[in-house]
Amino acid sequence: MIQISKINRRSLLALTLAGSIGMAMSIAPLTSQAGPDINKIHFLIPGGAGGGWDGTARGTGEALTKAGIVGSASYENMSGGGGGKAIGFLIENAESNYGTLMVNSTPIVIRSLVGRFPFNFRDLTMIAGTIGDYGAIITGKNSPYKDFNDLVAAYKKNPRDVSVGGGSVPGGMDHLVVAMAFEGAGADPTKVKYIPYDAGGKLNAAILSGEVDAGSTGFSEAIALAKSGEMRILAVTSAERVPAFMDAPTLKEQGIDVTFVNWRGFFAAPGLPEGLANAYRAALAKMYTTPEWEAVRARNGWVNIHNPGEKFTAFLENQEKVIKDLMTKLGFL
Repeated sequence: MIQISKINRRSLLALTLAGSIGMAMSIAPLTSQAGPDINKIHFLIPGGAGGGWDGTARGTGEALTKAGIVGSASYENMSGGGGGKAIGFLIENAESNYGTLMVNSTPIVIRSLVGRFPFNFRDLTMIAGTIGDYGAIITGKNSPYKDFNDLVAAYKKNPRDVSVGGGSVPGGMDHLVVAMAFEGAGADPTKVKYIPYDAGGKLNAAILSGEVDAGSTGFSEAIALAKSGEMRILAVTSAERVPAFMDAPTLKEQGIDVTFVNWRGFFAAPGLPEGLANAYRAALAKMYTTPEWEAVRARNGWVNIHNPGEKFTAFLENQEKVIKDLMTKLGFL
């Protein structure tokens, strides 16, 4: 049984934490003991349009501005290096980016472990973990695969005949999720023919064109295309069906005892003044109490996972240990 509880036992999935967000801010002068006023947020997104980071940033900005917590929000997609370009930019230009917040998720832990970039979350200012997003295995509407067990049957017959795309690099989050799903179904997780794409938009295009047989992605990214009838969700990694799209079956109900939720959260440049860091944390904490945020959260099927400041650091340090065990088992380390 691969699930949040079992993850710790098998060192398989403390990934049950919950992506994608980035945030850069234009601030007013220090005004009171409460700290700086935040007038504008600029989200720095380390991947392309249509991905989970992009959707989380834009959804968070929508809620913050509609609720009147900040005046306005803007967005910048900075692809490259599996997120490394944006992280490097934030670190190398720290002082000029004290007004910038960047989104990230479990991949910041994974890619540091495999040495894909020379830094890790400890090199940034930890603002807060904010949400969780379930994983989804998807395919096109004309695919011969009607559910995940159909895909498993083809995979067990010949793994090289089944290609699975994802919006992260080989050995990254999307790759690990599909590997865990196949393992939970009794198939060899090390033989997945995984093809990486730059975020969800390009992955979706590859699935719809038949370039790959299936895709591993965030559930929130799959919902719109599934609702439109263009995509079929073969399985979602939640314990129960998600109200945002009740037609998506879980792995568990298909006899595969695997659950997973990927965290997403915000980071700032190193050396950020503590007063400003706390102002950002306070803005995000206040967001959770608003109907505007609940509308965004429900629409995307996200889970509220709030870990501000030091709690965020402790959470990631624990996840780092668990992921290292998982990746070693699957042969990625």
